[in-house]
Amino acid sequence: MATATPLIQVEHISKVYRMGDVEVHALRDVSLSLAEGESVAVMGPSGSGKSTLMNILGCLDRPSAGRYLLAGEEVSQLDRNALAKLRNRTLGFVFQSFNLLARTSALENVELPLLYAGLSARERHTRARKALERVGLGERMHHHPNQMSGGQQQRVAVARALVTQPRLIVADEPTGNLDSRTSVEIMALFQELSRAGITLLLVTHEPDIARYTSRVVVMRDGRVQTDRRQPPLVADVGAAAAEAAEMASP
Repeated sequence: MATATPLIQVEHISKVYRMGDVEVHALRDVSLSLAEGESVAVMGPSGSGKSTLMNILGCLDRPSAGRYLLAGEEVSQLDRNALAKLRNRTLGFVFQSFNLLARTSALENVELPLLYAGLSARERHTRARKALERVGLGERMHHHPNQMSGGQQQRVAVARALVTQPRLIVADEPTGNLDSRTSVEIMALFQELSRAGITLLLVTHEPDIARYTSRVVVMRDGRVQTDRRQPPLVADVGAAAAEAAEMASP
């Protein structure tokens, strides 16, 4: 029986940074593959290589050696313009600090990636509105970031990542600035997207957050130390809300 081509496949990649006469080996002979719809947490201490791996898989950087295939396409040697087009077509990004434009509405923030894709104003508006509705913010699309909670701002960021209809979402510490209840809400949203077939690559230092993914990759000294699959913990928003209320009560 033929097996499906992995969405992500890296083969023996390394990354070396040169700082004067010193070479820093950020990644050492890493091989990894991710299937469509997988949710993978990448963990490790500072300097382990997890951020470098995320940048390469997100087409923000290139490996010094090895091969990287994204959806079957060799991307290791693509030039900057080709990488930018690939990112806009295939990838969505979510960051710890939300990275929203303060003076624009949620709708306008979500429309932004579509400007680079050359879509008409009408198409941008329609797709952004649908993305915000998908993350539960249909009634707040005209609000500005300072009129929203941290969790709502992160939902806007997720909608912005979704609006280009990506196959892969790269999330860098997406719950790092959120309280426990809101973190569970965001992970419930990510689990919903994973069930819909979108692949999730989540970089986190929080074991409690990694439990919501189906696979945990631990990096150390630029190598994959462990790579294990797990039954993901179901993100129960109701239980998280009850726990938060209990902790807040006198």
